[in-house]
Amino acid sequence: MKTHYLLLFLVLSTFISVHAQVVGTITDTEGNPIPSANIYIKDTYTGTASNEDGLYQLGIEEKGSYTIVYQSLGFKTERRTVTVERFPYTLDIVLSGQSITLTEVVVSQKDNPANEIIRKTIAKRKENLNAVSQYTSDFYSRAIFRIKNAPEKIMGQELGDMGGGLDSTRSGVIYLSETKSEITYKSPNSFKEKILASKVSGDDNGFSFNQASDINYSFYENYIEFNTNIISPIGDNGFGYYRYKLEGVFYDDSNNLINKIKVTPKRPKDRVGEGYLYIIEGQWSLSGADFHFTGDQLQLPGLKTLQWKQNFTYSEKDERWLLRSQIIDFVFGIFGINVDGTVTGVYSNYDLNPAIDEDTFTREVLAFEKNANEKEDSFWEKIRPIPLTTEESTDYKVKDSVQTIRRSKKYLDSVDREKNRFKLGDLISSYTYDNSYEDWNIDVESPLRNIQFNSVQGWVLGIGASYSKRDKEKGSRFSIRGDANYGFSDRRVRAWAGFHYRFNRFTRPVIGLSGGIRATQFNRNEPITPLINSIATLFWKDNYIKLFDQGYLEATYTQEITNGLRIWSSLTYERRNPLFNTEEDDNFTSNNPLLPNDFETPPFEEHNMFLFSVTGRIFFKQEYLSYPDAKYNIPSTKYPRLYLWYRTGFGASESELNFMEIGGRLAQRVNVANIGEFGYNLKAGTFFNTDELSFVDFRHFNGNQTHVGTTENYLNNFNLLPYYELSTDDS
Repeated sequence: MKTHYLLLFLVLSTFISVHAQVVGTITDTEGNPIPSANIYIKDTYTGTASNEDGLYQLGIEEKGSYTIVYQSLGFKTERRTVTVERFPYTLDIVLSGQSITLTEVVVSQKDNPANEIIRKTIAKRKENLNAVSQYTSDFYSRAIFRIKNAPEKIMGQELGDMGGGLDSTRSGVIYLSETKSEITYKSPNSFKEKILASKVSGDDNGFSFNQASDINYSFYENYIEFNTNIISPIGDNGFGYYRYKLEGVFYDDSNNLINKIKVTPKRPKDRVGEGYLYIIEGQWSLSGADFHFTGDQLQLPGLKTLQWKQNFTYSEKDERWLLRSQIIDFVFGIFGINVDGTVTGVYSNYDLNPAIDEDTFTREVLAFEKNANEKEDSFWEKIRPIPLTTEESTDYKVKDSVQTIRRSKKYLDSVDREKNRFKLGDLISSYTYDNSYEDWNIDVESPLRNIQFNSVQGWVLGIGASYSKRDKEKGSRFSIRGDANYGFSDRRVRAWAGFHYRFNRFTRPVIGLSGGIRATQFNRNEPITPLINSIATLFWKDNYIKLFDQGYLEATYTQEITNGLRIWSSLTYERRNPLFNTEEDDNFTSNNPLLPNDFETPPFEEHNMFLFSVTGRIFFKQEYLSYPDAKYNIPSTKYPRLYLWYRTGFGASESELNFMEIGGRLAQRVNVANIGEFGYNLKAGTFFNTDELSFVDFRHFNGNQTHVGTTENYLNNFNLLPYYELSTDDS
């Protein structure tokens, strides 16, 4: 076995950078590789970790004597003092299993000894959480996801070979990326990350999504935010959810007594996990953790297991236990597809007394250095703390070659020729014509998708088409869309069209112009979908949808004015005509929402007018991510969202129809500990200068009388409320 791994090291050493000055393998006593072991220079924050094959590389700039520490959960820590006289310096390490003892004195206590250890650890939780009030550090992460036996299609969509990652068995690496960044932290929760370099296999323009903030978890918090709020085993409520057992004790290389505590949930379906905590006697802080979660516990359907490991080391210089590495392994399965992956994060070069001023932390929590995704291989070879495995090296080489081919015009045109062929299924869904090289497409919807029935138009047959052109370098997007339909009962063709242009992906300013004629619901929020209305009308004679004829020309503009504040504005000219039922059925109500049994009186008189509206949305203390090509906002759940709007109608053909309206809305969703989510949505508004407001301009509220719910957001409608019963032209 040892000879096997020696040969493996000789092969893989060709992938280890010449800049890595100390290299080697870490194995157990049986010759098996030990992945994710911590390797660092004693009394410094220079360190690294081993890869899945047990290979490591430790950057040392100068020749001389060094004491190198090798550490992994479940193994005895090894220290080696070496004199480096040449580069690279090879040092292979064998770690012995940690001998765990359980003394008679410990087990003779009446109380469960683990409970007392946990009580003391919980009592020190806040102190340990705030032990490091501020720091800066370097951070390196790598993520690799693999798939096994991938199908050719999912729900009719071709999967392809995922960028060249799948082999003949349709298994292989589907995502591989690396990130090198600098992080800055200040208690209690100020966190900023600057990404110096980002690399994605098979995409030289890509930006990896694995970031320090994504794995910035701590057991010292009461709740661990893994998709949902997981209860920490050393949180204040730990004893209500977990059982604890002292498996044994051992001494680390600094003669600290470490308690190995096994943690199991009292109720496996709670938001909990299970695993091991390594707690230092007397200090009551963590030296390591190894925890497992299921998809049910994390409320992630399809997730089978997730394993989370943390490794800490003690700094004699700063007298602190500091996080060295975090490893997350997961297995996910759905539709017969199995995906497994690993995300590894390594922290190094800590500075616990950095120069942090009031300008250090802003709402920008992550930023990319210019050209972060354009670093040469030589750069990565120099700074990469964890050597690549054979699988990873091969994936980079294969996908880089595949990428060159697949970005060529010849290849993209050949793919488009196949993809653009008309298929019988396009009659049901839609037909799309792509030009991948020039990045534009045309989409034509099938008339079958737009068939509907209502009491005003009867059977309606519609068709829509769109054109879209993108410029990835500018982040701009131009799109044109046109729609038309024909009502067989009212014998009318209605058509409308418009365009939108987005200038960039930072403030995302969008200008639009549209116009035409269409049958529109009085409630512009369209609380009833055409499909639901068609079913309700045909099967239950519930013709709830109420329409008017709208001819219009509208200009729109939207933009983020400053971080957290976005506006939407529009200027519209409308010609409004009332509509009546053309389908005769004694069970139908009229198209007049105010007089459901009156089939002759219109809900309003024909008129036209101009409309202007502006809406502002404020996300208080909104944080954001700055990418070289875009800005991504992260609305805070700690604060509500505030909407304010002003709407006015002017220049009406009948002056008494002119009006003004102001309104506001306050909404928020927050996680309530481990219980669930709480949300509220408050709206208020009033009209001014309304002599005889048209029913078209009333404030309508979202009801729901159909047999099927049409929204997942029940904070924005009143269930069972008749759609126009409480419509108002007042407050």
